[in-house]
Amino acid sequence: MLLGSTGSIGRNTLDVVAASQGQLEVVALSAHSNTELLKAQAKQFRPQYVVVTYPEAAARQDWTDLPPGCQLRVGRDALVEMAQLPEVDIVLVAIVGRAGLEGTWAALEAGKTVALANKESLVIAGPLVTRLAAQRQARILPVDSEHSAVFQALQAGKRQEVRRVLLTASGGPFRTYPLERLQQVTVQEALAHPTWNMGPKITIDSATLMNKALEIIEARWLFDLDAHQIGVLIHPQSVIHSMVEYIDGSVIAQMSPPDMRLPIQYALFWPDRQPAVARQFDWTEAYCLEFYPPDPERHSAVDLGLEVAERGGTAGAVLNGANEAAVAAFLEGKIPFTEIVPTCRAVLEHHCFDPSPSLETLLRLDRWARQEVQRWVCSRTV
Repeated sequence: MLLGSTGSIGRNTLDVVAASQGQLEVVALSAHSNTELLKAQAKQFRPQYVVVTYPEAAARQDWTDLPPGCQLRVGRDALVEMAQLPEVDIVLVAIVGRAGLEGTWAALEAGKTVALANKESLVIAGPLVTRLAAQRQARILPVDSEHSAVFQALQAGKRQEVRRVLLTASGGPFRTYPLERLQQVTVQEALAHPTWNMGPKITIDSATLMNKALEIIEARWLFDLDAHQIGVLIHPQSVIHSMVEYIDGSVIAQMSPPDMRLPIQYALFWPDRQPAVARQFDWTEAYCLEFYPPDPERHSAVDLGLEVAERGGTAGAVLNGANEAAVAAFLEGKIPFTEIVPTCRAVLEHHCFDPSPSLETLLRLDRWARQEVQRWVCSRTV
């Protein structure tokens, strides 16, 4: 099953399915509101079910020409139901943001293999999600390019031999901007990522480096690391997707041209590898690889991510909720680009921290963090 089939990851996933020559079969596709594309995908891949989580969008669409045998389901409850179907072996969660948590949770509860492109599931509820996976003997396979790279590089040694993991970041479109220039950054400039073609929320996260903050937290729980074992390097070429440094000084890197179809294919066929769908290197060309440490002033989100990864508890849920709301406010022109990360830190510092929260508590604090950001944004504009 593919949750979030109309987004960037979803579309790339269907490219992998189309190239699999029948080895991969789609049981169900889900989308939130892009019903036209969802219907077109259904006609091409002929799943048993399509799910629309936004009822109003489902009601506006004509579904009479769905392929024979393809049934429409509507609402988030339907998404959970589809993720637990017995005929589903792998659930690829490509929904952006906190909205992906229910599908991840439902699939793990049913003992499925989850190919996870939704880092927020682990940012919000990392200990609970990984514990559930262990209890149900489910497996989480990373789809994010950075975590897929770490997953592959970790196979070069024993876990106790790992010194640290290094996540790479392109640095976003403002890597070389003077700090004072960042005050005037427009939404259009922030959406112009130099390497990847992603949705608006993830693209803004890449520009602030909040995506690295969230990836640090995700790596903490996904690979059972301590926060001090995780680092970030600015790598503008986006060719090395992450590295693992071992205690003997060896550094194992996974590298490939930037193309999300590679980590998607790796997760869907793991532990086997398949002939390439993604782009490959042309070794007749020259390549230059650069690495820079993050600038603490320019990339303050990285330190914030390390703090949250070390603290655990409710901190991840609050950071994620605040960031989603702050990014939305920036995209709507309500706050400047430079206020996104400080807003997240302020909300995080003012929440009632719980070191061992329930899932209910985490979801409540997610809502609280969003409301706090909205309240602050409204107070600025009055």
